[in-house]
Amino acid sequence: MTALGWALMIFGTALLAVAALGLLRLPDALSRQHAATKAATLALGVMLAGLAVLQPSWAWGIRIGTLVAVLAATVPIASHALARAAASRSDALESD
Repeated sequence: MTALGWALMIFGTALLAVAALGLLRLPDALSRQHAATKAATLALGVMLAGLAVLQPSWAWGIRIGTLVAVLAATVPIASHALARAAASRSDALESD
């Protein structure tokens, strides 16, 4: 059980590193936002799953479940707001 938890934590860390690399390497704001929101959310979800395996108590389960719910609720909203801001900025620059 401990090996599974640590494997999930390591896999989540690797996914987070890929998300960070995407932020550095991708060309425009929308592509970078995609890397940040999709990969980082998945990475944090996997890491929280690993933590849930490593800490199998109800108290930790409630905390981890709350974190997953907050991530699932806030990341799409923030991503949408950033995309709209980048698109409106792009439109404003093209019209000048």
